[in-house]
Amino acid sequence: MTSLHQQVLRTDLAGMPMEWIDYRDAARLYVLGQVAYACGDSLFELHGGVNALTRRRSRLEIHSIIATHAAHRTRERLHDAFAPPLSNRTLFQRDDHMCLYCGDRFPARQLSRDHVRPTSRGGRNVWTNVVTACLRCNHGKAGRTPEDAGMELLAVPFTPTQAEYIYLMGRHILADQMAFLSAHFPRSSPLRRRITRGPVG
Repeated sequence: MTSLHQQVLRTDLAGMPMEWIDYRDAARLYVLGQVAYACGDSLFELHGGVNALTRRRSRLEIHSIIATHAAHRTRERLHDAFAPPLSNRTLFQRDDHMCLYCGDRFPARQLSRDHVRPTSRGGRNVWTNVVTACLRCNHGKAGRTPEDAGMELLAVPFTPTQAEYIYLMGRHILADQMAFLSAHFPRSSPLRRRITRGPVG
């Protein structure tokens, strides 16, 4: 049985992933006639009242992926200058909860956001200048660049695309949702190699 906490992937009419919603928001979109089409597996079957004339009970089937008519700023989001919001949760997900200095993986409480070029030296708080670092490595690097601190950066920080960001925001992504999302990843996406590891938890 599907958990009521399972997320539904919402896309625009062109199939571009836009956001995660819960079954209540999905049901509302169905009722308002905003769902253009659905794909993926059937997640929920909701039942309503009984029609007085037909004596039939209303039924609503909600799929794992729904495309909607609702207006979105799709072009703005896909513009080259667009960068998704930066948070520690999505940053740690981008870097697979690995410290990009020592190479070990840690729970979120033992990780921090490190600015490759320190803000004290003009570094910006943007995706391409931040990496996941364990508390020990971040403290050891302090306000220096990796070169000055004699620390090797294990991967180049990058800005996720819209589809990659939706992936990073997901919780318990289903196989059909993952296949749909990954089809929108750039061929050079560093996230592609993680797909075979299973769902994002």
